[in-house]
Order: sequence, then structure tokens, then C-alpha cells
Amino acid sequence: MSVDIATVKRVAHLARIAVSEEDAERMTGELNAILGFVEQLNEVDVSGVEPMTSVMPMAMRMRDDVVTDGSKAADVVANAPVTDENFFLVPKVVE
Repeated sequence: MSVDIATVKRVAHLARIAVSEEDAERMTGELNAILGFVEQLNEVDVSGVEPMTSVMPMAMRMRDDVVTDGSKAADVVANAPVTDENFFLVPKVVE
């Protein structure tokens, strides 16, 4: 795939970026170089290579999945002007 000046200007317009004519010409070359490198990566044979989440093998630390209230109810309502049994009390509004 090759990028031309019209494509650079269109992408800049979609991204809401102001691009001058000389910047568009420079970006055309840079984007074509990047796309050329990506095409080189497509030539690499990666069959049989396991996907990895890190460069160092490590086991993920897990914790028990336990449902709790967080033990923070009192802290949450601490600054409320009026509360009752860890609930906010607000005035009734009838219109």
C-alpha cells in the first residue's frame, strides 16, 4: 500500500489536524517508510510461535473472587450531613 498527499490530507482532516503542503509531502514519505516496514514484518514466519503477555515468563497473581461490600460504607457517608444506617438521607422533593 502506498500513501499519497491526498491520503495524508484526508487523514489529517479526519483527525482535525492542520497540515501544511510541505508537512504533507514530508509525512507522505514517512508514512510510506512505516508501511514498508510493516510489510517486511508480514514476511516473517511466526507459525508455531506462542503468543506472550510478557518477555519474562511469569505466573499471574490471582486472588479469590469474593463479593464484599468493601467495608467502606461508613467512610463513604462520613461527610454526608444526614445519614441513617449508612444511607444518605435527602429531603423529599414533590413538585
